[in-house]
Amino acid sequence: MASLQLSMGIPSFSAAAPSDWEHLTEWAQLLEGAGFDRLLVSEHVAFGMNMDAYADPRTGGTVGGRQPTGPDGHWLEPLTTLTYLAARTERIRLGTNVLLAALRPAAVLAKTLATMDVLSDGRLDVGVGVGWQREEYDAAGVDFDRRGPILDQTLEVCQRLWRENEVSYHSADLSFERIHQMPKPVQPGGVPVWVSGTVNRAVARRLARFGRGWIPWGPDARDVAGGISRMRAAVERAGGNPDGFGVAGTLRVQTSADGRLDLAAVAAGAASLAKAGVTDLRMTHWPLPSAHRDRDIPALVRAVRDAVDA
Repeated sequence: MASLQLSMGIPSFSAAAPSDWEHLTEWAQLLEGAGFDRLLVSEHVAFGMNMDAYADPRTGGTVGGRQPTGPDGHWLEPLTTLTYLAARTERIRLGTNVLLAALRPAAVLAKTLATMDVLSDGRLDVGVGVGWQREEYDAAGVDFDRRGPILDQTLEVCQRLWRENEVSYHSADLSFERIHQMPKPVQPGGVPVWVSGTVNRAVARRLARFGRGWIPWGPDARDVAGGISRMRAAVERAGGNPDGFGVAGTLRVQTSADGRLDLAAVAAGAASLAKAGVTDLRMTHWPLPSAHRDRDIPALVRAVRDAVDA
């Protein structure tokens, strides 16, 4: 259990324009000081008006899903944000949850992520997914209905550029000869990729080919133990090593009726997720009472560590 990691998503978005974004630095440094392993930021490049699609599993949403802002919410670009935070922290890992990697040209994304890994001294993780919003892909000029294959191509090109000195690539969508791209990421093999998605053949193949970890989604996030079992079998069928990837799980930060952090409930949830096979406990920032954050976050870390190490 000692290798279990703690991650928290921080507020890189806001329903209304904040006076400034300095709270990101405060969150990052607080999490680092308290002993968190990783901070996470989310992504939306743009919003259309059909916000209800987030609750539709047919388009990549999840039943009951609701976005934390309306279509006019303020969302910072995640890679720029993480680069900013890399300069204001020393140890904590920096990750996306999740990046819509298919919206970016593959070679440009490979260069950006490699640069971030170099500047952060090897602290970057990239969580990727296909997303749920057609309008976002339309605005970027990317075919929403082909977003899965485009993501696979993007990841393949990134990993080859990170691992090989000279790369040639040919597909129906992309072709180049004898490309050199430096610098390489600091981390051996390149920036670790975490694949988000439900258990299906496409996601299992993506995880088997490219993934260091899995971020369960939809029903598999609600039934983590069953989802892990199903994904292990699917990855094995796809030719991957079912023992070779980490698993993220959502740890709910619960508060009592008077607004106090319920450490016992959080610790019990952490122990349950760890027993199910989760290796990275992921929390969100918003349930935490802001008045006592400096006190509550270190206490939260101690309670979770004690529960999973017992």
